[in-house]
Amino acid sequence: MRDRLVVGNWKSNGTLVANQALLEQVKNAAPKWSGVTCGVCVPYPYLAQTQHVLARSVVLWGAQDVSQYGTGAYTGAVAAPMLFDFGCRYVIVGHSERRTLFGESDAVVAVKFEAALKAKLTPILCVGESLQEREAGVTESVVARQLAAVIERTGADAVAGAVIAYEPVWAIGTGRNATPEQAQSVHAFIRGTIAAQAAQASGMTILYGGSVKAANAAPLFAMPDIDGGLIGGASLVADEFMAICRAAARQ
Repeated sequence: MRDRLVVGNWKSNGTLVANQALLEQVKNAAPKWSGVTCGVCVPYPYLAQTQHVLARSVVLWGAQDVSQYGTGAYTGAVAAPMLFDFGCRYVIVGHSERRTLFGESDAVVAVKFEAALKAKLTPILCVGESLQEREAGVTESVVARQLAAVIERTGADAVAGAVIAYEPVWAIGTGRNATPEQAQSVHAFIRGTIAAQAAQASGMTILYGGSVKAANAAPLFAMPDIDGGLIGGASLVADEFMAICRAAARQ
């Protein structure tokens, strides 16, 4: 049976004071959750604080993006080895906000995924379709294209060893949510796509993200191919985030 994973994505939010309270609450509650790993992906400036608070706890942490370049003359970029220096386990790659607002192509996402692997980080690869693509009935072809770019660069085994997050763009921060059945259908497609090329796909972790809240988490996590969540706004509210983690815990 696959263990569950719930990761908070703070996006571009946080203050030192608010972060301290949130991290302490999550750290203190996490040991009570059985069969679920909890993590947070925070903005770069807060990695040192997060490392300090969560060190020696069961809560893992990571970053929200990584440069496709290594160390060197890349002013403003944050290279993967730098994230490793801050104890990061995870790094989000290919989030829809990076793809749409910052123009990241499938090819760039694939290079970032590879850079994370080389630095011994676990990429959380985000895939998902827009509302227009959902309504046009091309969800699977969009997700397949996004996966194929990474598989072509790193191989299917590498993808199977990472974390995939299915995030329908139309459900991110909108209050709209895919039904458990809609989400399960895409998760099963993702697992099947990887399984056709990598035997270990049955054990890979696939998260759902898109307006996940305490109120809708349990039905989503009850689906056979949904292994947890990548949580946006709700991860900034300690009680809400902890309730989602409890919903993912094995009873």
